[in-house]
Amino acid sequence: MCGGGRHVGPARPPGSGRVDRRDRHPLGCRGSGRGRGRPVALLVALARPDLVRKLVVIGTNYHRDGFAPIEEDQQSLLRQAVADAYIERSRDGPEHFEIVFGKRVALFEAEPTLTTDDIARITQPTLVMVGDDDMIPFAHTCSLYEALPRGQLAVVPRASHALPLEHPDLVVRLIVDFLAAADSPVTLMPVRAGRRKALQ
Repeated sequence: MCGGGRHVGPARPPGSGRVDRRDRHPLGCRGSGRGRGRPVALLVALARPDLVRKLVVIGTNYHRDGFAPIEEDQQSLLRQAVADAYIERSRDGPEHFEIVFGKRVALFEAEPTLTTDDIARITQPTLVMVGDDDMIPFAHTCSLYEALPRGQLAVVPRASHALPLEHPDLVVRLIVDFLAAADSPVTLMPVRAGRRKALQ
């Protein structure tokens, strides 16, 4: 996460870095995004489509307006779990967590700033996964899915923005099935998939 480790100064937004790695695997890569990696995965697919064969994004907003306001609940279970995990691993002491958390909130408020026109340029098969009680408004998730020329959507019940922590086995199964499947899904009653095939 930009600004999350030992970086000094303001957090850098996801789009501020360059994606120009040349020594990639000859078969390309399959990308997935969680945390601030969610919009970064989209940005990589846009900047270097030659690096990405398939994409998985979980609880992802492509624009800053698609993220619900973060409640400053010091006692929330998720915040405590994240703080405990950070304190356990960080060499900077427990007080540094508040600095990291503040930089994270600043990123949420500033980035990303993609549009559905940008998303429409991502032509790789993309699995959009979201919990039915996610912080990302469902309308925003649907607009992401609808804009993707080869998008697939998985809405997981009884799940929040912490979907991979709440249902790890299901998330792994969905991702493995998606990566192993043919690029163009075959259904018995294709509606949206049929329209996509006509556009290809």
